[in-house]
Amino acid sequence: MENRPNPSNLSVPPVPPILDSVPSPGRVTLGGFLMGLANLVPGVSGGTMILAVGLYPRFIGAIAELSSLRWSRRMFGFVAFLLLGFALAVLGLAGPAVHMVTHYRWAMYSLFVGMTLGGAPELLRLSFPKGAAQRGGPTIAVVLGFAVMAYIAWALAGMRVPHTFPVFMGMGALAAASMILPGISGSYMLLIFGVYDIVIGSLSASALKEDMKGSLMVIGPVVIGAMLGMAVLSNVLKAVLSRYSAVAHGALLGLLLGSTLGLWPFQTARYPELLDKEQRKELTAQVEEAGAWQDLFAGAGIALDPADAAEMDAAIAGNTVRGELKALAGVTQRYSPSGVQIVEVLGLFLLGFVLVQALGKKKSSSAAA
Repeated sequence: MENRPNPSNLSVPPVPPILDSVPSPGRVTLGGFLMGLANLVPGVSGGTMILAVGLYPRFIGAIAELSSLRWSRRMFGFVAFLLLGFALAVLGLAGPAVHMVTHYRWAMYSLFVGMTLGGAPELLRLSFPKGAAQRGGPTIAVVLGFAVMAYIAWALAGMRVPHTFPVFMGMGALAAASMILPGISGSYMLLIFGVYDIVIGSLSASALKEDMKGSLMVIGPVVIGAMLGMAVLSNVLKAVLSRYSAVAHGALLGLLLGSTLGLWPFQTARYPELLDKEQRKELTAQVEEAGAWQDLFAGAGIALDPADAAEMDAAIAGNTVRGELKALAGVTQRYSPSGVQIVEVLGLFLLGFVLVQALGKKKSSSAAA
């Protein structure tokens, strides 16, 4: 009689923990830098950048371990180098990022779309692995994820929110989502809700030097919201990815694809006169002193449409003129591009896509070594 093993005596090999092997400090710092840069620019997801350099599982595991108080030396080392890269990007590039997005929107959006879609092939592979029998679930997840981002891009575009402590906490939670979920861009959500310049601008070294208190009143609640959001989302996502990997990655793929809808490159500022920071500060002081804006705006050659004019009146009543002028500087309108601009946009799109793909290849070669 054939001897067959007793199933009850079989031992299942343990699943290796996410942080079993620690990547090089340089690679982790690079990942943190790219994540920080991604959180400064609308449309690019920090999660996508982490995914591209092959640190995504370790990142989710490290944040979940940190928030659940299951600490280890390896976790602290990983988080320390990640934060180092993140801080270098945020503190060093916050000002330039706002400037580039404000003054060269078409070019930056083209690059962002390419960089965002550069993470799609990896998510596609994880959503529809070879040999998988069931593909209906991931397909539905892709469609639903895309639909969510389409709703955000088209239904919420131009939405204004008050500049209050709870609102900035909510913006911080959105930023946390962008760091954890590939395809969700926190800075893009800030742009949708009209607080991009206020939040990102407050992170720059010049803003902290000029108005430390005002900047911290914005940064403080954003950081609190981000910490709470990361603690919750990391544990939820870790559990979902381990149990429903293909479907979860399908949803992430849909979110990523849908996030490009709001990044139409052929749009420009509706009120270009407000893009200059010094001119905006001077106009703010004049409006606050006069208590009115019509004559001052007319003298500067600025003609507000009725909806923006109503927002300006409300800002004067609520003593939030500075924030309103920043919001007006971010209002855009679309235009018809020339043939040369279309070619330039396609070139920048391809450049962004290739950059992220190159990081993915570097990840693969490092893993093989």
